[in-house]
Amino acid sequence: MIAVIIACEIGFWVLLLAGLLTRYVLRRPGLGAALLIAVPLVDVLLLAVSAIDLRGGGEAGFAHGLAAVYLGVSVVFGHSMMRWADERVAHRFAGGPAPTPKPRTGRAHASLERRGWVRHFLAYALAAAFLALFTVIAGGLERALPIWHVMAPWGIVLVIDFVISFSYTVAPRRSVSPSRSA
Repeated sequence: MIAVIIACEIGFWVLLLAGLLTRYVLRRPGLGAALLIAVPLVDVLLLAVSAIDLRGGGEAGFAHGLAAVYLGVSVVFGHSMMRWADERVAHRFAGGPAPTPKPRTGRAHASLERRGWVRHFLAYALAAAFLALFTVIAGGLERALPIWHVMAPWGIVLVIDFVISFSYTVAPRRSVSPSRSA
């Protein structure tokens, strides 16, 4: 199961890069779009393999929990990762505009951090939904309890991320002005 997760992560990046390079370097936007449309199919494949394994009597364990985490993160952050890569490849190979830098100070930075935490929370909630689905498929909580163990450490990370992300709302980063020499 871990090998399938690793293969899906590799497949995500291979399809993404192949789609972008086909679009911008080979100048085949239709084929590039088809490859990019296939990127979410990697998630569908992982979901199917996990469900089939659990339904077929596979032992519910850490790997299934990790698959749920991967799916939650991929669904919530996948589009923005694709957009991030698209901006950079378009700029590098097709004369597109330079990517806009993220704000590093002030209210704009604080807002960016809060939105990032909300997306992190959504990924956590979606992973929990996948775990609930896997629990039903596995035949109940008694059999599927080990897959839920991934949520406790992630919950701690989520709380730490909340504290850091929202601290910028209370105390925004200030821009550092160069010191004047006399």
